[in-house]
Amino acid sequence: MKTKTIIEILNIQTGSREIVWEDSDHLEAPNWSKDEYLLVNGGGKLYRIYLNNPRKEVINTDFATTCNNDHGISPDGSHIVISHEDGDKSKPLAWQSSKIYTLPINGGIPKLITSTNSSFWHGWSPDGKTLVYTALRKGQWDIYSIPAKGGEETQLTNSPKQHDGAEYAPNGKYIYYNSYDSGIMELWRMRADGSEQTQITDDKHSNWFPHFSPDNKKMVYLCYIKDQGEGHPFGQQVKLRIQDLETEQITDITDEFFGGQGTINVNSWSPDSKHIAYVRYI
Repeated sequence: MKTKTIIEILNIQTGSREIVWEDSDHLEAPNWSKDEYLLVNGGGKLYRIYLNNPRKEVINTDFATTCNNDHGISPDGSHIVISHEDGDKSKPLAWQSSKIYTLPINGGIPKLITSTNSSFWHGWSPDGKTLVYTALRKGQWDIYSIPAKGGEETQLTNSPKQHDGAEYAPNGKYIYYNSYDSGIMELWRMRADGSEQTQITDDKHSNWFPHFSPDNKKMVYLCYIKDQGEGHPFGQQVKLRIQDLETEQITDITDEFFGGQGTINVNSWSPDSKHIAYVRYI
């Protein structure tokens, strides 16, 4: 299916939307830089989409030319984290050879962080010291943490059901994620050490990828209109929803649109907590 990429910015306060980039190539998962560009992936490469004087610029990732949509920018803005498929033939599917690397914000030679494949980054602790990610280990998709400089990984969840999309709350005390433990994909929360795992949403939809505003007041997530089981496929009807963290009220912030995988896999809040960048496809 050939689609067109539409990258939009949504004003959380007014609900107004602005198209900032259209592309015939398939682009995914915007991260908002402090330097007024969006970091996206497409065709295994990383790009900057500049918001002022709009243009697309490839980032030098050296040997890492099979990057997927699990990438981000360090809290201090100095580094990029990527998930790159290294082609390990021990895995039956190429995408399962993903490992996590970091590189300087302006590009360069990636440094390997996870030695084991089937690792997909999702969150960076506010102090910049720890990464959280989804990994396939012993036949289970669970959430793990690892020092941002590399080292031993720590298992945080342990279930035969899918766990994914882990992200630290800005206070660093909690990690939010999505889990199939209840029999439908819902959002959950746990302490940073993996304790006190608690279900947050409970509805008929498949809910994925909780992302926190920098001011710790709002959480945006991806909602599949129809139950997708344990998957998060591309090419489905979805919408974005937002939770006020003080009142816990959840509301829609978009109508339904064509998206899913690639829409907001990683955090795409603006630094001022007023806007969200996301991708829809036509």
